Amino acid sequence: MFIQLLQQAAAEFGIPLTDKQLARYDRYFQLLLVWNEKVNLTAITEPQEVAVKHMIDSLSCYDERYFPTGASVIDVGTGAGFPGLPLKVFRPDLALTLLDSLQKRLAFLQEVVVALELPDIELLHSRAEDAGRGGQREQYDVALSRAVARLNILCELCLPFVKVGGYFIALKGAQYNQEAAESKRALQVLGAEIAEIRPVTLPGLDDVRAVLYIKKVKPTPAAYPRRAGTPEKKPL
Repeated sequence: MFIQLLQQAAAEFGIPLTDKQLARYDRYFQLLLVWNEKVNLTAITEPQEVAVKHMIDSLSCYDERYFPTGASVIDVGTGAGFPGLPLKVFRPDLALTLLDSLQKRLAFLQEVVVALELPDIELLHSRAEDAGRGGQREQYDVALSRAVARLNILCELCLPFVKVGGYFIALKGAQYNQEAAESKRALQVLGAEIAEIRPVTLPGLDDVRAVLYIKKVKPTPAAYPRRAGTPEKKPL
């Protein structure tokens, strides 16, 4: 059932999925349901909603112009693996790092990675503020986030991971224009600029959301990210 729902939603959105990809997404969905009984991964569990609001929403940020062959990608605050894992299933050549601060979520993701037989995936247990000052700094072609924080906060958490010339890709809700406007200072300070804002309407849903493609144009100053908790308390 889930495979058929996902296949239909993907077709409506204009994303072709192979039988192998559909089988992997279905296995991911089944594991999500099992683990969600013991770990709070998502409030969305109904098959149609998972297909659209998790899988297709994750894939909505995909554009081959921003994901070159073999690109290194970090999903910051990945939670249950969105959007990083659906993108990895769609583009297995991507070298993916899934970063999360909760070990229980990473244990779930480890089981998914093994079950789906996906190569080149690293699971990183850390807060973004700590990892962004360490060995992961400016190591990635792309940083992703589908987190609920405001964009000016996410910029400080995600841009330190991105190489100059790479992109931070943010999946945002209906207030994306307002968030983009309030992020101007953060972008200037952190060495980035908005390259594209792409409105998105998911199959069967009326609300408009957007994907923001933010280009790293110069190195992020060493002072950023600030220590854990500060970006949220004192946004740029």
